[in-house]
Amino acid sequence: MSRPLSDQERRKQISIRGIVGAENVAELKRGFNRHLHFTLVKDRNVATPRDYYFALAHTVRDHLVGRWIRTQQYYYEKDPKRIYYLSLEFYMGRTLQNTMINLGLQNACDEAIYQLGLDMEELEEIEEDAGLGNGGLGRLAACFLDSMATLGLAAYGYGIRYEYGIFNQKIRDGWQVEEADDWLRHGNPWEKARPEYMLPVHFYGRVEHAATGIKWVDTQVVLALPYDTPVPGYMNNTVNTMRLWSARAPNDFNLRDFNVGDYIQAVLDRNLAENISRVLYPNDNFFEGKELRLKQEYFVVAATLQDIIRRFKASKFGSTESVRTVFDSFPDQVAIQLNDTHPAMAIPELMRIFVDIEKLPWNKAWDITKRTFAYTNHTVLPEALERWPVDLVEKLLPRHLQIIYEINQRHLDHIAFLFPNDVDRLRRMSLIEEGGTKRINMAHLCIVGSHAVNGVAKIHSEIVKTQVFEDFAAVEPEKFQNKTNGITPRRWLLLCNPGLAELIAEKIGEDYVRDLSQLTKLHKFVDDDLFIREVAKVKQENKVKFAQYLEKEYKVKINPSSMFDVHVKRIHEYKRQLMNCLHIVTMYNRIRRDPAKLFVPRTVIIGGKAAPGYHMAKMIIKLINAVAHVVNNDPVVGSKLKVIFLENYRVSLAEKVIPATDLSEQISTAGTEASGTGNMKFMLNGALTIGTMDGANVEMAEEAGEENLFIFGMRVEDVTELDKEGYHAQEYYNRLPELKQAIDQIRSGFFSPKEPDLFKDVVNMLFHHDRFKVFADYEAYVKCQEKVSELYLNSKAWTKMVIRNIAAAGKFSSDRTIKEYARDIWHVEPSDLKIPPPNEPRDAGEEKTPNGTAA
Repeated sequence: MSRPLSDQERRKQISIRGIVGAENVAELKRGFNRHLHFTLVKDRNVATPRDYYFALAHTVRDHLVGRWIRTQQYYYEKDPKRIYYLSLEFYMGRTLQNTMINLGLQNACDEAIYQLGLDMEELEEIEEDAGLGNGGLGRLAACFLDSMATLGLAAYGYGIRYEYGIFNQKIRDGWQVEEADDWLRHGNPWEKARPEYMLPVHFYGRVEHAATGIKWVDTQVVLALPYDTPVPGYMNNTVNTMRLWSARAPNDFNLRDFNVGDYIQAVLDRNLAENISRVLYPNDNFFEGKELRLKQEYFVVAATLQDIIRRFKASKFGSTESVRTVFDSFPDQVAIQLNDTHPAMAIPELMRIFVDIEKLPWNKAWDITKRTFAYTNHTVLPEALERWPVDLVEKLLPRHLQIIYEINQRHLDHIAFLFPNDVDRLRRMSLIEEGGTKRINMAHLCIVGSHAVNGVAKIHSEIVKTQVFEDFAAVEPEKFQNKTNGITPRRWLLLCNPGLAELIAEKIGEDYVRDLSQLTKLHKFVDDDLFIREVAKVKQENKVKFAQYLEKEYKVKINPSSMFDVHVKRIHEYKRQLMNCLHIVTMYNRIRRDPAKLFVPRTVIIGGKAAPGYHMAKMIIKLINAVAHVVNNDPVVGSKLKVIFLENYRVSLAEKVIPATDLSEQISTAGTEASGTGNMKFMLNGALTIGTMDGANVEMAEEAGEENLFIFGMRVEDVTELDKEGYHAQEYYNRLPELKQAIDQIRSGFFSPKEPDLFKDVVNMLFHHDRFKVFADYEAYVKCQEKVSELYLNSKAWTKMVIRNIAAAGKFSSDRTIKEYARDIWHVEPSDLKIPPPNEPRDAGEEKTPNGTAA
């Protein structure tokens, strides 16, 4: 077999990564050496690999800033409608390679670094992931920023600059151990602090009814310091901004009110204020009602809305005078998208600004507010819905509680008018939940305070409309929409899979990168023997490369021709990593029972983080590792079956494993996974999917044809029916001998001989309180896996199915998703206008504008 091309060699062939050009290369080398020289003069005599990384990052950044300034100037002059994407999470991953690709500098940079005698991949590996998210919700926000810039929308991402992102996961003796993610330890070359736009945020205090109106007084102030990160569009010279807020104590913090003389303690207490942006809460699909989390949610909202209003009021670039004082046009100039309910306090906060500060009448303020906000729902799991205790909100944000009560009163008056004497409906639709601890239902607040509510896949939006929020949909059906999630093909194809990206470009041209629907053109090559071989070859090269990575990291010998069966996502009962684990045990038992029988070799790769407080998820990780230990060390099994738990799964690791995957596991209980986006990444990168009819799997099957996915198990209706009848796990255990054997082994300590009852909690859950019905789908899953193995034996038939999947993946570009948000919710048109690059003069009218980065 010929040596696989390195990514560097592969990239040289790809024009979608930019022209090499001797001048470009020489300019990049000069920039690199200038930055390196500056570092060494300042710090040391010998350059480290990190010095080289920073020199390259600063060199690439130099190519961004001119475009960034130009873009922001252009927005100030043209004054388009601004889109504000508010999210508590932006799971960005690494920035260097994505920036090179979107600026068309990848090939020139590769050549420059090669000529300087350095290894590009080695430098790229030095960059820390910006892990400011937990999973799908945070990564979606990152993909959306890329698409909004690529589509030329005047868009801004607003969030928190967490000092510590999602924890680093270590596996010790099979258990997850968390370590702090000190991602800013070496500095971040991609951000720019903007202290000139620092803003105050208020907490606590009390509400005063004065003659001049209502005042929120005696508050504690925390300052919000913005850090801006450029977001380049793909090859269009647009560079948008992600603005993340960092908490700072004011200089008179704890010193102004009553100086008791403990100056040292007062300075130390500044940490209390600055803790707001210290750490990302590591929960995925789970609500933890902690005061610090509510502070984070209000902090980002309060700072962002001040910024939005400042920008709305400023007339044109270079002017700091407030010109717009009338807010009638606000919804025509501003759209705010709430990424789940986490930024929901933006609704009462905007009302507070309009009513208390700008002195608008309530009805007018409410009309403007509703027309400005839109809400995206991300989950139907009840434990994930935010329900804040009234007492906590009253303490932290007393004025906001009053405003929420007023919103609720007017809302319920309206419902009572529509449905007289329906007390139960009023109780169900109230923003305030009575009974026990009084709580604010933040989803209800978002629905009432927004003009549009969307789910993130067709099936999910249907469940939102007909089940979770059916009372609200009955009143305002036109408010509820679907916007199926997508992924950016720049990161999730060009960046992570250059071999496949180039192969596709050779067949259908390069335009598909900006218009992924063009992948349908691949259908005509489905029977092309050469193309089939080339697709298989790219996959094999990716597998060899990933196998080498695994052998280096895990000291396990991997057979690269085995099927790479991959299940990577957050560890959660609803995602059913346990069902995969039972299948592994079943395969193991079959090999042991009949070692001579033909068995399609598999490498099963499972990865993902468990929330630190989620006991069951941590037990699932331990079980997978215990099973892996037995399987991987059994000589009877040999290389037929290997199991690997992938430590510290994150964006940069996804970029390695996804292109090497043969089989993608998407096996949540039908009706629980809102959309999923990993499923789309695998589809685009030439993996086949084994999955339930859940989330976006349904639409993937619709696009590719159900016969081109391995669909199994209960549909939503079947789950509903089983709930009605009652789910009895014991019946499946009694009826299915292989399931019984697997469970008995786990229960008896076969996989944990030193602690035989280690997994009793897991087994007990499976029998007595498994909300996600693992046993009910086990038989169908195992049978479906047999079909997978059978097809894998026929390499050509497998690859043809792969090609059909890639050809059907076009719908799942986040560009398509964002176009739908733009037209149906934000009422703006994407622009394919290319802003001139910094080295080209602008027209005379534009030249008169002063320089400098606009905010």
